[in-house]
Amino acid sequence: MLQLCSKAQCWRQAFLPTSRTPVLLSTITACWHCGLQPRRTGQAGTSAGHVRRSSSNSRWKQRQGSDVFAREAKVQGLKSRAAFKLLEMDAKYKLFKKGAVVVDLGYAPGSWSQVAKDRTGPKGLVVGIDLIPAQPPRGVSTIQGNFLSPAVRDLVKTFVAEGAARKQLQQQSQDAAVNETPAAKGTTPSWTADDSAGKDAVLLIEQTSYIDAERLAARDAIVGRDDADQSSETDQTRDVKKERLVDVVLSDMMMNTSGITFKDHAGSMDLCHAALSFASDTLKADGNFVCKFYQGKEDKALENTLKKMFKRVCREKPESSRSESKEAYFVALRRKVNVTLDDIEAG
Repeated sequence: MLQLCSKAQCWRQAFLPTSRTPVLLSTITACWHCGLQPRRTGQAGTSAGHVRRSSSNSRWKQRQGSDVFAREAKVQGLKSRAAFKLLEMDAKYKLFKKGAVVVDLGYAPGSWSQVAKDRTGPKGLVVGIDLIPAQPPRGVSTIQGNFLSPAVRDLVKTFVAEGAARKQLQQQSQDAAVNETPAAKGTTPSWTADDSAGKDAVLLIEQTSYIDAERLAARDAIVGRDDADQSSETDQTRDVKKERLVDVVLSDMMMNTSGITFKDHAGSMDLCHAALSFASDTLKADGNFVCKFYQGKEDKALENTLKKMFKRVCREKPESSRSESKEAYFVALRRKVNVTLDDIEAG
């Protein structure tokens, strides 16, 4: 299990022993980053400071106060304790890579997006979607809306496609700058609006409104258009949405539990199916999919569907997941080529 490196103040590369014995994470100094060995400086399950609980505190607050992961998330500046679940799964399965495109479904309060952005680096694109308004983590783009709405899903697909195309244009611009001749480096371009259309898209952005030109250049890059009049705006939008550009789809979505096991499980399966349908439309070959589900009799059918679509599927119950909770996760790795959810359900 990952945890804070007290020397480097770095939660990215640290780890804990796999024992379930409650241990205050900040009292352990063991990290791949600093090389220190495990060393316990306090008693298990205790903290240096006494946690005061007033009589008005709810049971939830008491549980949070005694929850080592909730305390450690606060210490490390993480949005919530859920970050440790994703950190643990990423340490085991290597879900992310630098520069990857990640979509986080049900991102609020943002701890998974926070981890994804850290793992993908400054060149990565992380997009979070949630019905609940929340302050996004630094460097993460978010959309507030109901993911079950087809219009919202289409908006996400378009946004991701345009963002991926912007990354491609920036890389092309950097490559062009590296390959620029010494003579050209000392000159300043003096192109007009008329002859700049066929030049570097970065210059096109400077000539027009930033947002409008950026969107236009992104769509042009995706459809491979050389001439501005080659296809209509409707055709461009349709082509953008068909692109599979996402490396990782994360779903931590869960409906408010009612206490009725069958109802909660059915709602969870509906959300999982919606997330998988989105992944089927957007996930690259060899892309990864992580989905939270509420355990019940239908989860085996979902697992079988995932096995038809991905090369490896695992069930996970992270240590940071509360033992009394029925939540668990499917980790589906390396999507198969040309296998879609529609094909599986039709066959």
